[in-house]
Amino acid sequence: MGGPPGTAARRRCDPAGMGNLLHVFYTHGPAKLNSREPAEPGAARAHVREASRPARRPPTREPAELDHTALAVRSFDAWVPLLEQLSGARATRPERVESQGVEVCFVGNVELIRPIAADNGVARFLERRGPGLHHIAYRVPDVDRAVEALAAQGYRFTSDGPMAGAGGHRIAFMHPRSTGGVLVELVERARR
Repeated sequence: MGGPPGTAARRRCDPAGMGNLLHVFYTHGPAKLNSREPAEPGAARAHVREASRPARRPPTREPAELDHTALAVRSFDAWVPLLEQLSGARATRPERVESQGVEVCFVGNVELIRPIAADNGVARFLERRGPGLHHIAYRVPDVDRAVEALAAQGYRFTSDGPMAGAGGHRIAFMHPRSTGGVLVELVERARR
């Protein structure tokens, strides 16, 4: 199969060739009946936008900022020296979050989490996958409003509502089944 690089991959992803059809339609527009000329100038772009892209919902609040990434580990001892060296930040004192059965430690904007109970999500994660990236967290101004807005759009959460997290922050986890396999945490920082 000849052609430009990536052609075979595109064929596997788009066996019906709809991408090419949409490209032609987008570039040239809907034709007049029995003609090769566009029906009217600019009609192509507006029509394709309506037909092939979901409507963008207006933002319900300001965009969230990345708060931290979290690594699930069995021990802090193996990770803290490396992360301190790489980031130039000092590790925080480990904090137990009994409600989640974990102990957490921050080194800059990386959270290390380790299970203190054998029957929680982090322990199951380590058992199935071993140490590694566990979740990404976004800072939101109001976690209740964020959960409500996202749930209204069809996203699922791992709990019925926000809960207490490390440092007195309020948190909620979006279920990986509704976020493409990635565990996403929403963090409302504690007011100090």
